[in-house]
Amino acid sequence: MSTSVMIPPTATPSQANPATGDIRLSFPRIVRSEWIKFRTLRSTVWTLGITVFLMVGIVTLFSAVVASQETGHDARGSSVFVFTLAADLAQLAVVVLGVLVITGEYSTGMIRSTLAAVPRRLPALWAKAVVLVAAIFVVSMVAVGLSVAVMQLFLGSKGLAPDLGDSQTVRILIGTALYLTAIALFAFAIGALLRHSAGALATVLGLLLVVPTLGVIPWRPLQLITPFLPGAAGSKILLPTQINAMSQGGVGAVLGPWQGYAVLLAWVAVLLTVAAVLLRRRNA
Repeated sequence: MSTSVMIPPTATPSQANPATGDIRLSFPRIVRSEWIKFRTLRSTVWTLGITVFLMVGIVTLFSAVVASQETGHDARGSSVFVFTLAADLAQLAVVVLGVLVITGEYSTGMIRSTLAAVPRRLPALWAKAVVLVAAIFVVSMVAVGLSVAVMQLFLGSKGLAPDLGDSQTVRILIGTALYLTAIALFAFAIGALLRHSAGALATVLGLLLVVPTLGVIPWRPLQLITPFLPGAAGSKILLPTQINAMSQGGVGAVLGPWQGYAVLLAWVAVLLTVAAVLLRRRNA
């Protein structure tokens, strides 16, 4: 007498033996998993919240001060320039987030689980970068939109709100979000290289805030290099044309708004490339 074992007709081979199932580790799935990690971190909520608060808060304060003045001079140019000041402060928050997105996993040891789940490694790095770029750009544009609405509320009746029909104004407003996004990715690349939060933060802030001030030293090689530093070059996209022209000083290269932003992107591309090579070679 023989006994036969029947597999139900609805069962597939992968269901009968889950170990042989074809589970594809696609890039969208990696991005989705990185997004889940990103949005569940308290540091993400705090830094993005601080970014919006700083930008909208500075613009609100400026608008209230200008609205309280009785002078009739045209302050429209300065109303656009306030976005440059807001971005200068908001970049501190996005730098912290950009660094922590990658170094946080190294400090907790979670990077081992991430790389075990994504053995090829590089898709995990690119997925983190994609999530960071999307989040920073969207949040920055929301902050810019709220800031423009506040300025319209305070200064619209005086005709001092930003002119959205002016190409330079549009460039500065969109450039604010583009600059903060690129700076966050720059900090992310430094974090991926150094794999240490404090060291990466010190390096990024030094390159953005400290090193450019050395350009005032009357040493020609330093003055020639300064325009190509990431912060000095990238911030050109935030400056009105007349202020950008006055800030050149007659020494070194004269970069336009988009040329300066391209230099910042070149920094990001080079650093991310080096970080990708080292990620493949170094142990987690």
